[in-house]
Amino acid sequence: MWVAALLLLSQGAGTRVSAQATPETNAGLSPDAAGAGRGRIVLVLSFDNRSGQPSLDWIREAGSEVLGRRFTSAGFAPMSRADRLYALDHLGLPAAFQPSRASALKLAQTLDADSIVVGSYLTDGAQIVVEARVVDVPHLTMSAPVTARGEMRDLIPVFNSLSWKLTRTMDPGFSVAEETFAAVGRDVRVDAFEQFIRGITEPDHDERLRHLKQSVTLSATFSPAWMALGREDYGAQQYDDAAAAFAKVSRNDQDALEAGFYRGLSLLFSGSYKEAEQAFANVAKVLPLGEVLNNEAVAISRQGRDASAQFVAAETADPNAADYHFNLAVSLMRRGAASEALGELRQCLKLRPNDNEAAQLEKAWSAPAGSVTGTVDPLERIVRTFDAVAFRQAAGMMDQMEAARLAALSPHDRAVKLAAQARDYLDRGLLLEAERLYQAAAAADGRVAEAHAGLAEVRERTGDTTTARKEAQVALELKPSAEAYLVLGRLDLAENHLDEAQREAGEAAKLEPANKAAQELSRQVALKAGRSQ
Repeated sequence: MWVAALLLLSQGAGTRVSAQATPETNAGLSPDAAGAGRGRIVLVLSFDNRSGQPSLDWIREAGSEVLGRRFTSAGFAPMSRADRLYALDHLGLPAAFQPSRASALKLAQTLDADSIVVGSYLTDGAQIVVEARVVDVPHLTMSAPVTARGEMRDLIPVFNSLSWKLTRTMDPGFSVAEETFAAVGRDVRVDAFEQFIRGITEPDHDERLRHLKQSVTLSATFSPAWMALGREDYGAQQYDDAAAAFAKVSRNDQDALEAGFYRGLSLLFSGSYKEAEQAFANVAKVLPLGEVLNNEAVAISRQGRDASAQFVAAETADPNAADYHFNLAVSLMRRGAASEALGELRQCLKLRPNDNEAAQLEKAWSAPAGSVTGTVDPLERIVRTFDAVAFRQAAGMMDQMEAARLAALSPHDRAVKLAAQARDYLDRGLLLEAERLYQAAAAADGRVAEAHAGLAEVRERTGDTTTARKEAQVALELKPSAEAYLVLGRLDLAENHLDEAQREAGEAAKLEPANKAAQELSRQVALKAGRSQ
C-alpha cells in the first residue's frame, strides 16, 4: 500500500537541493574497484530509538555516522549530516523529524539520492540489536530487513557489520570481507564515540565544546572528533586552537582535505603565514582548486614575496572568480606591471560591476601620478569557505580520468597498477579501500602475485588467518616476494611453528636484505625460541 503513496510522491516531487557532501579522499579508484556503488548517492536517515530510553537517543545519529563513513569507503556517495539537516529545513521539517517511508522518499528525491537507508535499534543497556532496510528510490522498492547485534561496548563493530550487509544489499557483487569492515574503527572507545556524537548534535556551543574535548581526551587519535572541535573553534574565531585541532585530523580521514583548508585559514588569520602556505600547498597537491591556490598565494604575499604566479594559477583554475582577478591585479601592481594590473582589475569589475573597492582602485590607478590620496595597495582577498561541492566534483573528475587511463591498459597492466594503488592504501592503514583495489586487481588478472600478497596481508590484519595463509601461498606460487613470506612467517610465529617462521623470515631477507620487517620477525622468532628452551 505504501508503494502507491510513493508513486504519488514521485510524480509531485519539487525542486531538488544540490548535495554538499564532503569529498572522498580515495580519488583515483577505478570502476573496477568501485563496483556498482561508485557514484551512487545514499541518504542514511537517523535511526529510530525503540529502546524506550531517551538517554540512548545519541545512538540515532551514531548509526548514520558509522554507516555514512563505511559507505564512503565502499565506493558509495553518502549524504553528510549537514545535507540531511539542510534538506529537512528546506522541506520545513524539524531536525529531529522521524520520517515515514513516504516522506523519506520525498526527502531522498529532494536530494537526488538513489537509495535511502532507514533503521532502528533496541537495547537493554548491555546488548544492542540494529535493523535497517534499503529503499531503492528509482525503482520504489524496499529491501528485506538486515540485522546486526552485539554488546553495547562493541557498538561500532555492530554498525560496521550492518554496513557490510547493507552494502551487499545495494551491490550484491561487492567482494570485500565482513571482517575488513569490522576492523575499521575498532580501536575507538565507545565512550569517546558517544561524546563525539553528543558534541555534534548539542544545540549549545559550550556543550558541544565540552563533549568534543572529552571525546579527544578519551581517544586522542579519533579524527572525526578533532575535526568537529576544529570547526567549533574556527566558528568562534579561536584560530590558534582551531589550527591545532585541524592538525590532529589524520591525512587518511575523509575530512582531511577540508581540515587542511581550514587549518590554512586559521593560520592565516592568526598571522602564521609560512605555516598557512604549507597547509594550503598540501591540499593543492591533491586537488589544486582555485580557492586553495588563491589562499596559498595570499599566504605567500603576506610574507613579502611575489605570489603572482600562484594567483595566475588560481585564476586559471576558475577564470570566473572576480576575487582572483582582483588579487592578481594587486600583485601585478606591486611588481610595477601597471598596465597588466589594470587589465585584471577591469576583468574583476566586468565579472562583478558593483565591486566598490575594485572600482575605487581602478579610478586611483588610472589617475595621474601624485593626484590620488588614500589606499592604493589593498590587501588581497581570502576565500573563507570550503566549497565541498567543488571539491567533490574535482575528485569525481580525477576518478574519471584515472578510470579512463586504467581502461586503456591491458588486464595485466591494469592489475599491476591497481595492486600498487592498493599497497599505498594498505601502508596507510586503510584496509577496506586496500581490499577493494586488491580484489579488483585479482579480478583483472589473477596471475598478478602482488594482488594475492596484498590480500594475504589484509586478511592477516583482520584476523582471517586461514584465508591469509591461502592467499600468501598463491602469491608465492606465482612469484616469490618478501611480503608473502612475512605473512606466512608471522602466522607461523603466532602458531608456535618456529622453524617454519625462521625459514620464511630468512627467505624474505634473501629477497630484500634491508627489509626491517624481516629482521624484526627473525628477532621475534629467536626470542620466542630462547624462552621455550
